[in-house]
This record gives sequence, structure tokens and C-alpha cells, in this order.
Amino acid sequence: MYIPPPMKMDNQQQVFDLIEQFSFGVIVSNIEGLEASHLPFMLDRGHGNKGRLLCHFAKANPQWKDLAEREVLVVFSGPHSYISPSWYANYPAVPTWNYSAVHVKGMVKISSKQDTAQLVKNMSAKYEPDLLDKHDIMSPEVIDKLSGAIVGLSIEISEIQGKFKLGQHRKIDDQQGVFKALSESDHNDAQQLARYMAALGMGLGKV
Repeated sequence: MYIPPPMKMDNQQQVFDLIEQFSFGVIVSNIEGLEASHLPFMLDRGHGNKGRLLCHFAKANPQWKDLAEREVLVVFSGPHSYISPSWYANYPAVPTWNYSAVHVKGMVKISSKQDTAQLVKNMSAKYEPDLLDKHDIMSPEVIDKLSGAIVGLSIEISEIQGKFKLGQHRKIDDQQGVFKALSESDHNDAQQLARYMAALGMGLGKV
């Protein structure tokens, strides 16, 4: 990923936060040609030197079959939005797109059935904690059956690249104009980008 120095995420906490907040990623492999799958991921921050990613494939998805001990790329996209040059105070200017993204590279290990079942429970606990107590909906028998139809993967992280292109290279009045326009937009993606900027201290205000 091309990252100009001012746009590089040097703070690993920010990188991990983006992965956990926007955890639906794309896993890309190149074994016998390029393949990609869109999957939810769990981040284990404390594993090894750089952490690991956990995910699961449908067993019917052929991409996972040759991934053991292979390197993959996982891409996470954070908030993004169109930026109009009319929002700037300084001209001339051109349209652009502001965004944040993280690329993760790592080696794949196939998880055991037991670890895969635990991953399903951990994902449920993250997104809908009460579901684990509703055994009429998701019983242990259902979890066990599901675990037989999926394949869990553990990705040992070897390299992480983080980028936020949020207009931080522009003059302060240009940044203020962009933040104001995003905050007042009717589009959810624009509002989400404004909230993300504010959380990073780049928003010059609150949404």
C-alpha cells in the first residue's frame, strides 16, 4: 500500500482499534491465481510479537484448502467519503476521497474444530452477547453442527500497514471546511468519517 509519510499510522493502538471497529475484511491469497473472500475477523492483540487474526471459512469455499503455512493479505477498510474541493477555503483544488485502511500480512494455520467452535462463541459474544444464553436459538448442538461446516484459520501477523488519508496535509481552514461538510452531510459514510476524524483528534469538533 502506498503511504506518504504524513499519512502513515505509526500508532499500533490506532491500527488495532481500526481492525476491531471495522472487522469485516477481505482475505487475499495467490496460490494458483488470485482469490479473495469477505469475512469477519477477530483480533488477538496479545498473541506473539504482533498479534494474530482469527476467522472462519465455509468448508465449501475452496480458497482455504491450500492456505496452510501460506502467506495471505487481509485488507480492512475504515470510514471513507468523497471530498469536494468546494469545501476548501483555498483554491485551486480538485475532488478527492478521504479514507483509512489497514493491510495485514501473515502466515496461516488451520484451527482445530474446538478452537473454531470457540471462535464462533467469541464472535457472538462480541456482536450479540445475549445470544449465547438463548439456547433455543443457538444451542450447543447447533454450534457443534456449525463447526463441522466451517474451517477456522489463525493468521500469525508478520507485517501491518496502516494509513489514514484525512486531509491532514492541508491548511487548517481547509480541514475545518471538510469536517463541517462531512458532519452536516445526509450520507452515513460522510458522517461516519467525521466521527472517526473527531475520535482521532483530527475533526476539530464533535459530530
